[in-house]
Amino acid sequence: MDELFHVSERKSTIGTELRAGLTTFLAMAYIIAVNPAVLSGAGIDAGALACATCLGAGIMTICMGIFANRPLACASGLGVNAMIAGITTTVCGGDWHVAMSVIFLEGIVILLLVLCGLREAIMDAIPVVLRHAISVGLGLFIAMIGLCDASIITAGAGTLVGLGDITSPTFIVGIISILVTVALACRNVPGSLLIGIVVAVIAGIPLGVTQAPTGIIAPLDFSSIGGPIADAGGVPAIVKVLTDPALLVISFSLLMSDFFDTMGTAMAVAKQGEFLTDDGNVENIKEILIVDSAAAAVGGFMGVSSITTFVESTSGAADGGRTGLTSVTTGVLFILAAFFSPIVTIVSSAATCGALVYVGYLMMSEASEIDWSDVSQGFPAFMIVAGVPFTYSISAGIGLGFIAYVVVALFKGEASKIKPLMWIAALAFLVYFFVA
Repeated sequence: MDELFHVSERKSTIGTELRAGLTTFLAMAYIIAVNPAVLSGAGIDAGALACATCLGAGIMTICMGIFANRPLACASGLGVNAMIAGITTTVCGGDWHVAMSVIFLEGIVILLLVLCGLREAIMDAIPVVLRHAISVGLGLFIAMIGLCDASIITAGAGTLVGLGDITSPTFIVGIISILVTVALACRNVPGSLLIGIVVAVIAGIPLGVTQAPTGIIAPLDFSSIGGPIADAGGVPAIVKVLTDPALLVISFSLLMSDFFDTMGTAMAVAKQGEFLTDDGNVENIKEILIVDSAAAAVGGFMGVSSITTFVESTSGAADGGRTGLTSVTTGVLFILAAFFSPIVTIVSSAATCGALVYVGYLMMSEASEIDWSDVSQGFPAFMIVAGVPFTYSISAGIGLGFIAYVVVALFKGEASKIKPLMWIAALAFLVYFFVA
């Protein structure tokens, strides 16, 4: 095991990797309940969704661990699943098989882009300052997710955001999660993020936040699998997508989102997992992108929306995960969860608040690497740092920063410094913003 994953070589231990895998799993476990809740609105059986969500996440996370040997975990992405539920009724005539075919097609196309080297080449073309900004923006985004999940940040009265009700049980559980995590981290206690989650789950029992499981074992249901090859009006669902311009435009929008969401997430996890080089490159990025792209297609085929690399992977990396053994552990737990999903779903999103907020704090250190006094460097970086959390979208924030970088360079007469692929990426984002 040590030799297979290079555990000792990366200054880790098998125990640390297993613990980090559990931390990542608990930080992501909410998707087992949330994904069926969102996609069942598209007409897919909730039981089948729970089963396929667990199996899809488990299989692709194990693939990530074995093929890329980095502590990244995959599962059905939030946001995309809501979009799929929407287009099922508005564009696909109520046929979720067609909607999942859109995801399947997007995954195949993005996999081809990775295999031909385009996706990796675009990452290489990104200026170092923007790579630092992506890490900072992701840090704020991760912290915001945690604070929103615990209702510490909510929609304000007449304002976009505001402080939540400090007397609400969810708020209290979130604060407990933060305090325990930070207190243990201050004392350098191993597994502080995991312990913070567990303590918050326990604290949530008397507060009514941690719900009693509805059972122990859930039956396996595979009825959501195979959507792209299902019959859709006399032809396979995937054929219907290929012949419908509206669905092809939607597939392009999803491709852009997946393309850059994963890039930002990989950089964030790489920073915590110590596989981000000094010049901002992610080690093993091609292997990571291949698995992530294949995961999108697998998600469409299994009927669970796009499976993508989860930003919550940073929690496991921050808890000491350095190798693919962390991912394999997380993946095995997801597969087991397919049988025991009623028990797993007692972990509330509020209980993971502390882990996400603490990871956000750690990622802010990248801000010191940005030259804020140089507008050509600082302003595009600021657009990413502000854009990612304020738009609640990794890809939208990155797009704003890319476009700002090109525009400022033009104003300063430094267009020659812009690499050709940065021009292409900025123009692609302009198109994306208009059609998304």
